[in-house]
Amino acid sequence: MTLLSTSAQAVSPPGRRARFRLRKEAWVGWGFAGPFVAVFGLVFLAPIGYALYLSLFKDRLIGGTSFVGLDNYGEALADARFWEGLARVGLFLLVQVPVMLGIALLVALAIDSGRLYGKAFFRVSVFLPYAVPAVVASLIWGFMYGTQFGLVGNVNDALGIALPDPLSPSLVLASIGNIVTWEFVGYNMLIFYSALKVVPRSLYEAAAIDGAGQWRVITSVKLPAIRSALVIATIFSIIGSFQLFNEPSILQKLAPNAITSDFTPNLYTYSLSFSGQQHNYAATVAIVMGVITAIIAYTVQLRGMRKG
Repeated sequence: MTLLSTSAQAVSPPGRRARFRLRKEAWVGWGFAGPFVAVFGLVFLAPIGYALYLSLFKDRLIGGTSFVGLDNYGEALADARFWEGLARVGLFLLVQVPVMLGIALLVALAIDSGRLYGKAFFRVSVFLPYAVPAVVASLIWGFMYGTQFGLVGNVNDALGIALPDPLSPSLVLASIGNIVTWEFVGYNMLIFYSALKVVPRSLYEAAAIDGAGQWRVITSVKLPAIRSALVIATIFSIIGSFQLFNEPSILQKLAPNAITSDFTPNLYTYSLSFSGQQHNYAATVAIVMGVITAIIAYTVQLRGMRKG
């Protein structure tokens, strides 16, 4: 009995020291992660929580702000203007994203092949439009699209022809897609090119030994190796498409008949909040749009990362 007591007393101090050391290491970890957690909560979680709070209330002419529960969400789900804007960005996504990612992938493969002359200059020149702010890019292209004062108008006058108006209701979505593609091809190209640079060269050597040509190397080696990068770029592009705001907002003054206040869900939310003073309903539309975006992006991620 005495021997057991002595053994317990001998073991307990190291046990206490180990627990103290673990607690100390945990506090050190929180010391490193604490600033990020604080900033994340302040700039991300707090606005979402406040938007959720606003969405549960409604301003009335009589009675002021009152609690309405989920009534705003029911109104948003039945709002034809919201669904028209969502359908518009959905069409934009289905057309523009594959075109943009396809061009970016072709450029990345061309640079990675080593057969492109002046590839360093070409890589920088393709990436350079991404450094141009979206507002500036929209203004540049808006000027070129102008039929009265811009490049299209100058071409019409010089050649005596009548090119279609890029800012007409039937072409304005394609014109916006051209701006977004010009802006982000370089960004996505850099993602793909960086992924291609870390592919083991031994895979290429093995493919060459097996007699694989360039096309077979691309389809059987390079594309499977950068699958994660393709999924990430696709998810980013989907989120960016649903967040479409800067380009239509800038071009709205040049094409007021083609770009309405509900042209995209984000533009509709902005108009509700700052022009219509409907802050509660604007918060509701923003939350509904965020949930839809998250569901679609997560679905694409699950399907893209699924093993073949």
